[in-house]
Formats: sequence, structure tokens, C-alpha cells
Amino acid sequence: MKHIDEYRDKDLAASLSARIRTCVSRPWKLMEICGGQTHSIMKYGLTELLPEEITMIHGPGCPVCVTPAASIEQAIVLAGMEGKILTSFGDMLRVPGISGDLLSARSRGADVRMVYSPLDALKIAGENPDREVIFFAVGFETTAPTVALTVKEARRKELTNFSVLVSHVLVPPAMKALLSDPEMQIDGFLAAGHVCTVTGWREYIPIAEKYRIPIVVTGFEPVDILLGILRCTELLEQGKTGVINAYTRSVKEKGNTGAMALMKEVFEVSDRNWRGIGTLPLSGLSLRKEYTCFDACKRFGLKEIREEEGKPCVAGEILMGKKKPPECPSFGLDCKPEHPLGAPMVSSEGACAAYYRYQSIKTGK
Repeated sequence: MKHIDEYRDKDLAASLSARIRTCVSRPWKLMEICGGQTHSIMKYGLTELLPEEITMIHGPGCPVCVTPAASIEQAIVLAGMEGKILTSFGDMLRVPGISGDLLSARSRGADVRMVYSPLDALKIAGENPDREVIFFAVGFETTAPTVALTVKEARRKELTNFSVLVSHVLVPPAMKALLSDPEMQIDGFLAAGHVCTVTGWREYIPIAEKYRIPIVVTGFEPVDILLGILRCTELLEQGKTGVINAYTRSVKEKGNTGAMALMKEVFEVSDRNWRGIGTLPLSGLSLRKEYTCFDACKRFGLKEIREEEGKPCVAGEILMGKKKPPECPSFGLDCKPEHPLGAPMVSSEGACAAYYRYQSIKTGK
């Protein structure tokens, strides 16, 4: 299959692995910022192909995982209001908030529906003119353009019963927060290819220059990731910094200019709370003044909710790359996919879910 099989080629992966081993001369810690890359690393056993000098750290690149419990609680409150239909992506329905999750709210009678796109929620609003339909919008720059398009379409259609609960976050501020943390040691980044497909890669140049690290835009297949690790290691060994685009089949320097223009028209940059990290200045998106009539928080007078993360869950440390899933005392015991204590065990991009699924396959447990 074109653009799949060749990027899973065992011989090519082995060749890249050998080049990494030849190149490296000292320990380096690299962080993949994307949860999809984490799953590929675990699924294909890529850490077993790396020399012991290379340590991979899993970053906060799972959009479902970094959505704070307070935002989920707001969604639960909205779902419990009379005459409301709460819609979101499937993963979001099982992520714990403070009082439970959205599936639990549905079991109590709330009308909570899974959709594959915010445009599906818009269709539901059109089919139910006597009810308020809310879309719980989460994700990085990858999903924000579709939400922006949906909001514009709602205004064009004059749908007054549609609104969004916005919890979009941006990748660069999270990278800066990680690099500014004295407890973290990150020598280089693998940047998320799908995010950069939208944004391009130039916004990473100031980060590379300020913190003097290499950043390599990387895809999601085994060969993509090994190539990203090789390019990052080469720069480190040469004492160089900067940004390299190793995902040229999808990412262009300026990204998708149409999608970026759409985002900027509907959204403005704002402070945003991240699960396990806290509030990061200018790290999220909020609706611009012209579109606040579609803001569910303002439309329904939602109050700010104080987040309280469950004590047994160390999701925050895992999202920050300070711990790996097996280091959590609840991992695989009290915390499993069928009964998750934290978001990283729920999401298809969560690090805990990746470790649980693929380590179980390898060990037979």
C-alpha cells in the first residue's frame, strides 16, 4: 500500500537503527510530543531498536489527556441541563472529571452523544430546533480549524441552538513550559507531524533558538519516527540546534494557510488550563468577540470549576514526562482501560493505554 508499507519496512527500519547506533556517542533524552507517536513507538517496539544512550520521553501530546477535569465537569453540568444535547468525540466520554465522566452522566439520563466531527453536531442541531446542542471541542491545532469552520457554518445557517464548549490547546507553549521546568531534562524534540501539517514549522524556530535544542518534525510510522530520532541525534552530536522537517510528504514550511486563516478568524489566543500542568499563558484558543454567541460557557452562565485531580492518579507527572506509566502504583491494577483512573489510560493516544496494550501483548499478561 502506497505511503504505508514502505514506512513500515523492516530492512529500512533496521538500517536507520544502525545509523543511530553509529552516530550516538553519549546519552540523549528526546521527547516525542505526540501521543500518536508514543503509540507507534510502543506498538512497533522501537525502543528495542535504539541504543541505550537514547532515552525517549513521552510528552503531553494527547489532546484528550490534557483536557482538565474542570472542563469535563463543565461538560457534565451542561449535559445535565434540561433540553440539552451534549456531543463530543468518543474518547472524551470516558475521561474522568471531578464527579465522574460523560458516560456516567448519560446513564443518569443526560443526552450525551458521540460524534466523529463537529459538523455532525451541527447536523443534530438542525434536526432538533427545539433543543440546545453543545459540542465539547478539544484538541490541538489539528482539530481547531474544523471547529472554526463549524462555528462559521452555524452563523451562516443562523442556527441559534448550537454552541461550543471550547478547550483547545496549542503545542508551542507546552514545549516552552517543559523546557522551562528545572526538573526536566530534554535534549531534543520530535514535533507532531499532523499539527505541523496545519501550522507549518516556522513557529518552532524561536523555541529552538531560545532553548538551544534541535526540533525535528516527524511522522507516525516506524520509519518516520526512527528518521526523526536519527536527525535529532545527528544535530545533538554536532552541537547544532534548529528545526528540521523530516515529514516533507505532509508538512510545508507555512503549513495550511487556509486552515490557519480560518482559525484566526474565529478564535483568539488565550490562557488555558492543562491537566497535570496547570494554567499556561496564551496556550489555548477562545472564541473571538464576534462569535461569543456560540460560547456555551457564556450562553448558559457556567461558573468556573476548581479542578481536583484524584490522588491515586499520577497522570500529571506522566503527561509532563516525569514518570512513565509502569511507575504509577495503580497502573494495570486499579487503573485499566475498562476502569481508568486517569485520562492517559482512556484515550487512544494516551501513554498509559499504549503501555497497557502493547506491553501486555509482548509479555502475554
